[in-house]
Amino acid sequence: MNGGAGAFSLTVGDLLRKQAGARAGAMAIQDARRSLCYRDLDSRVNRLANALCGRGVTHGDRVAMLSENRAEYIELELAAARLGAIVACLNWRLADEEMLHCIRLTTPGLLLVSRRYLTVLARIDHGVGDVVVIDDEYETLLAAASDRDPTVEVEAEDGLVILYTSGTTGFPKGALISHRAMVARAMCFSAEFGIGADSNFLAWSPLFHMAATDFSLATLMLGGKVVIHDGFEVDSMCAVLESEPISWLVAMPGMIEPLIDGLKRNRPHICGVRMVGAMADLVPLHQIAELTRLIGAPYLNSFGATETGLAPASGALLAPGVVPQSLAKRESGFCLIRLVDADDRDVPVGEPGELAIRGPTLFSGYWNAPEANALDFRGGWFHMGDLFVRHADGTLDFVDRAKYLIKSGGENIYPVEIERVLLSHEAVADAAVVRRSDARWGEVPLAFVALKPGAAVDAQALLQWCRAQLAGYKVPKEVRFVEAAEFPRSSTGKIQRHEIERQWVTA
Repeated sequence: MNGGAGAFSLTVGDLLRKQAGARAGAMAIQDARRSLCYRDLDSRVNRLANALCGRGVTHGDRVAMLSENRAEYIELELAAARLGAIVACLNWRLADEEMLHCIRLTTPGLLLVSRRYLTVLARIDHGVGDVVVIDDEYETLLAAASDRDPTVEVEAEDGLVILYTSGTTGFPKGALISHRAMVARAMCFSAEFGIGADSNFLAWSPLFHMAATDFSLATLMLGGKVVIHDGFEVDSMCAVLESEPISWLVAMPGMIEPLIDGLKRNRPHICGVRMVGAMADLVPLHQIAELTRLIGAPYLNSFGATETGLAPASGALLAPGVVPQSLAKRESGFCLIRLVDADDRDVPVGEPGELAIRGPTLFSGYWNAPEANALDFRGGWFHMGDLFVRHADGTLDFVDRAKYLIKSGGENIYPVEIERVLLSHEAVADAAVVRRSDARWGEVPLAFVALKPGAAVDAQALLQWCRAQLAGYKVPKEVRFVEAAEFPRSSTGKIQRHEIERQWVTA
């Protein structure tokens, strides 16, 4: 027998309301402007939700947010949760043309913008009829609204946020994350790593990205505290580490070296960190050992995505203070995964295959992109476009993006294989390998390398280092040296190979 459909529904708004009742006086959110306990946060969220209703926002409508990290960002996401509305989280790093595409894609009826980004809106013909500036106008809006719960029926499959994802080509896609997915991500975060009301989250990475939005909302659903920082500022982050137990200190590739330097400079007496880091495959191994030694916590050997959350392969931690001998990952507990070939047949153990996943943390599809959804969700599994190898013990090794291959003389070369070797050299701070056209081989690998401060090694020595560890056809045809800050990066810190090709590579 089937029960009533409503009995199966659990929303982000429900869980905030629960914490506001159980932990009314406990601190919920703190930023540079204000601190809010759960009672006050719940009241402000209701006021904002009712104010949005008064501006014509209804169930399923999109409300865009263009702002730096601040408490109002999370207030909007939680107010939307009470209404069944959807927050389109605009990436302020985008070029004007990309920003315009993201707004037009999701057609928001209302846009909230901080004063910092008013000039961006002034430059583009965004077409949004109702714009609210996050300053006195925002506070006046809240003050005039009721703090009673809105009487709107919201279901678990209703959309909550749209997070924009970048591909190797074309404009960003909008990934729709439902209440069901966001609640499941919080449950996995808690179950996999023991996160609860005694753990807090430091939200320094942009709230338009899943690492900040997912785990800020997860922390609030679990009863913890979210400390919001306006970007990556090491000295103030060290001060937080001295005063707050932190569940997960997110550290992206490209930001780990300055974090290490800041920890050495500040020497904070760390209150307690459960885990640190992310995306170990893109980080030099010596940095993993040094960062975890300084923090006194293991490194999260994660593999996830905006579309999946921390699943499918973020179940392993790397021991602190030790240079890892392997970056093999453990499958997350609350999903099913397959590794498949181009015909969606399971590949044997030891063979690379594209990772396909099922599970409750999955997003609901790309906004207004039926062809992409049909392709990526084919056969009832979400295909991530990432290649892994499964070992006999069940662990998984990341190989590379399926769509970024170097095809050299009939051989497939995955850049990450070469990058790992380069990153293992003691003089190398960062590295990226891209393809270059070649009259004989079709394509060949080309390496861009940033050295550590004070380190000295020439290109020939690095090529010899590669020859000792790689098949001959995988050895880069050339090594070019660049400054680490010159690498084009995504909002998650990943080096963007297609941008390197576009800016630096000629045939």
